[in-house]
Amino acid sequence: MASDAVRRLSLDAFRNYDHAGLDAGPAPVVLLGENGAGKTSLLEALSLLAPGKGLRGAALADLQNRFLPGRPWAVAAELEGRLGPAHIGIGADADSPRERRVLRMDGKTGRGAATLPEHVAVLWATPEMDRLLSESATARRRFMDRMVAALHPAHRARLGRYEEAMRARLRLLREGGADPAWLASLEDDMAREGIPLACARREWAENLARHLPGNPDPFPPLRAHVEGYADSLIAATPSLDAEDAFRARLKENRGRDAASGITEHGPHRSDLRSFHGASGLAAGLCSAGEQKALLIALVMAQARLLAEQRGSGPLLLLDDITTHLDEARREALGHEIRNLGLQAWLTGADAGFFDALKGNAQFFWLAAGEIRMMA
Repeated sequence: MASDAVRRLSLDAFRNYDHAGLDAGPAPVVLLGENGAGKTSLLEALSLLAPGKGLRGAALADLQNRFLPGRPWAVAAELEGRLGPAHIGIGADADSPRERRVLRMDGKTGRGAATLPEHVAVLWATPEMDRLLSESATARRRFMDRMVAALHPAHRARLGRYEEAMRARLRLLREGGADPAWLASLEDDMAREGIPLACARREWAENLARHLPGNPDPFPPLRAHVEGYADSLIAATPSLDAEDAFRARLKENRGRDAASGITEHGPHRSDLRSFHGASGLAAGLCSAGEQKALLIALVMAQARLLAEQRGSGPLLLLDDITTHLDEARREALGHEIRNLGLQAWLTGADAGFFDALKGNAQFFWLAAGEIRMMA
């Protein structure tokens, strides 16, 4: 299977790096080093090849090396993507009076971040996500929407339009005395954007379910689906009827939404529900180790889905991934990455945790903002 792969990565004034770079082949990459060496920062730089704020969700100002304030941060990647070779540069816009990011694609400035998924898909798992399956529905929705947008880049823009209309409607309701026709127009926007949002999520979950059984033992079996008001609507009625029903519910709930200060119904309240496939136990009730294994199972199924639908596997970023994994699961993960042919970038402090990749991966040692290849 073909896979997106970064051949060269360069960092300038980024996080704890002055200037650093590394050359890599298509094989997995293991980044080793002590805490604070810059391993996660390097993965964060790679995650900026996807639309959004990257795996830390950081403000652009936080990406700047604070000891080099006069040199705007920049990340450059030469990669082999779905459309062939590409050179992508991302950095702070030094000429803008406000914080903004500039993107250069093959030497041309001004192309929007929405074009990035045409070239490369980026998928990640971080320690902050270890409790994703047991924490807030908001975090799971963001995760789900990132997964959907990797397959359908227009999903992100649709979500933005839906949320903008929802905020405007709620603001009018709070202020009181709004023109009913204005409210109806905003509710129409919410229905026209919201129901397709729910449909895209449902399609993603159904396609993902086909790949969940592909996870190797001893990773636990996983079941997942999307649950919520909008999801019940599209399961029971055609899309156009679902839009009409959603409009009617929004109109009916104006008073309740105004009083509560929230919009009670819509795809913004949907949740990704997941269960241990063998026991039937909700994923959020499983042990920390089982939750980590279930999250990895979900991410690896997404990698297989991306490979199927894009014709190219994603760039896979796995930060401190061996925490809570026993030896059998570490070995199974390594074999799965190799079998899928993915260029996975993995971080850790102990090279022994990556024995399953030895002889099939590139190992680098990071220290004090410098990167060197290991023999």
